Amino acid sequence: MNPDDPLLKILACPLDKGPLHLLASDEALSDEEALYNPRLHRRYPIVDGIPQLLPSSGEQVTEGEHEELLKRMVP
Repeated sequence: MNPDDPLLKILACPLDKGPLHLLASDEALSDEEALYNPRLHRRYPIVDGIPQLLPSSGEQVTEGEHEELLKRMVP
């Protein structure tokens, strides 16, 4: 997903309806692209370019992971 994609401006977290942030893929960690809600510490995967935004597809992250994900957020 491109950081300039207009879709990113309208996507919202299915739980709190707030904005999501694009996470760049990290090849060193073999992490794929994802959308992240730093307020709830939830990560939503992007599979084949399609954001998976069902509440059940979100993954709760630990405090340590949260700090690392904040560094990967695309401005």
